[in-house]
Amino acid sequence: MSILPQKNELGFYEIRLESIGGLGANLAGKMLAEAGVLGLGLNGSNFSSYGSEKKGSPVKSFIRYCDPEVEIRDHSPIEEPHVIGVFHEALYKMVNVVSGMRPDGIILVNSTRDFDDIKRDLKIEYGTVAIVDALTIAVEEKTKVNTAMLGALFRICDFLEPDVMRNVIKKTFEKKYPHLVEPNIRTFNRGYNEVKFKKYEAPEDAVGKRFERPAPQLGYLTQDIGGVLTTQANSILKDLSGSRQGFLPQFEQEKCINCAACDTVCPDFCFVWEEGEDKKGRKQMFLKGIDYQYCKGCLKCVEACPTDALQDLREMIGYAEANRVKQNFPYVLGGIS
Repeated sequence: MSILPQKNELGFYEIRLESIGGLGANLAGKMLAEAGVLGLGLNGSNFSSYGSEKKGSPVKSFIRYCDPEVEIRDHSPIEEPHVIGVFHEALYKMVNVVSGMRPDGIILVNSTRDFDDIKRDLKIEYGTVAIVDALTIAVEEKTKVNTAMLGALFRICDFLEPDVMRNVIKKTFEKKYPHLVEPNIRTFNRGYNEVKFKKYEAPEDAVGKRFERPAPQLGYLTQDIGGVLTTQANSILKDLSGSRQGFLPQFEQEKCINCAACDTVCPDFCFVWEEGEDKKGRKQMFLKGIDYQYCKGCLKCVEACPTDALQDLREMIGYAEANRVKQNFPYVLGGIS
């Protein structure tokens, strides 16, 4: 008798992890597959898709399980997963994370918000929403988000044995990083115990989300002859908010002495300045605020600030938009504004 709770027409139980580079989804996928194959004797496969392999860029990890007598000959990306794990809510802006979700599917989100808000943002009508505050767990235990997400995924995939994953964690870390074994096991246990669920019942005739494969804007039919670069100033047009891993700098203007130490260490266009006069009438540049479109949460500015005008803040939904001070790049916008 199969221990898999569901199977598709090919006999597979499939999981897709949606993440950004740096949060450990690739390693989480490997460990999840290893726990099913070596721990339970299932057949399984795992591979990832991470494009440029750059921190902050979208990453997908795919896991397939099947019964021991079934051979896996399909190594294509997973289009209709039974479970989706979303490691970072900023992915909503860049990736259709619910693409191909089944009516009875389960989506796990690393979040502190409530179920109905997440359901609304994801534009889903049916299925089960699972929430775990993986970032807080990781910060408190001084580990990474992926281990807490693994704990929650093991609670969702209740056919998997948690003790098997604890052994995988031990095996993964004990040789090179023995001091990380216990914190990661605690993180896994907290993810397993703290995940919460809410099911939205689907009617009998419900259909899942249609899988969509995003097409590139430029291809062999649409690319200009000669390889002309059509995205001039693309660094300025880019949104780096998806690179943040849960924290951003908070600016308190009354503490600022306009020393520009923050701007010196900032790798991007985060700090917005304006010309003014000091108390003696001398011209000086004053810091107006932060353009969070370009902030990837490195927090180098927080370390450099001598007056605590910049402090690290756990990112809340809507904070960056509400407190953003926009840069002015008149030539890109087509004129001086």
